[in-house]
Amino acid sequence: MEWRDAVAALGGVSDAWPRLEARYAEPHRRYHTLDHAAAVARDSAWLAGDLGDVERAIVAVAAWTHDVVYDANPGEDERASARWAREALDGVAETHQKRVEGLILATIKHDAPPDDRLATALLDADLAILGAPEERYSTYARAVREEYAKYPDDIWREGRIAVLEGMLSRTLYRSEAARTRWATAAEKNLTAELTHWRRERTDHR
Repeated sequence: MEWRDAVAALGGVSDAWPRLEARYAEPHRRYHTLDHAAAVARDSAWLAGDLGDVERAIVAVAAWTHDVVYDANPGEDERASARWAREALDGVAETHQKRVEGLILATIKHDAPPDDRLATALLDADLAILGAPEERYSTYARAVREEYAKYPDDIWREGRIAVLEGMLSRTLYRSEAARTRWATAAEKNLTAELTHWRRERTDHR
């Protein structure tokens, strides 16, 4: 669902799009661009396809805004994005604003109650890239490293190893549809990247 359509479905005014677009076009971004937001909006729409119109609109708004603030500061970025989304939803009911905010905040730890179908759609869509074809995954991984260029290689390597180990130790996707579509490739991609960084650790010690 497009931004304007989603906001309109919630009874709001859609004039925040130019500001949203400008945010995602910031020069320091490599992966967390408007293309990423559009992909999450697309995939979350697929995963939320059997929900009602208002629920699907809430997921769409959260998808478009979940990384609208991005400065490679995990946690802080998501909280700032949630605030941005609430301020952008002029005319939207408070209950819908809070729901969008909560969904964005759920992306900090990628966790939510098991029965939260809106969060399931958003969180699974946000991780769809992990199950992409190998070449596209490699492009994603390089782009994220560039976004975290402020960190030296050794700090990045150890942090990335911890992230990859964490993802491989849990069930990545909450829905059966997402697991069927992305889980096998995601495990392969994450394992390959983890092997690479562990080898780099050995080479540098």
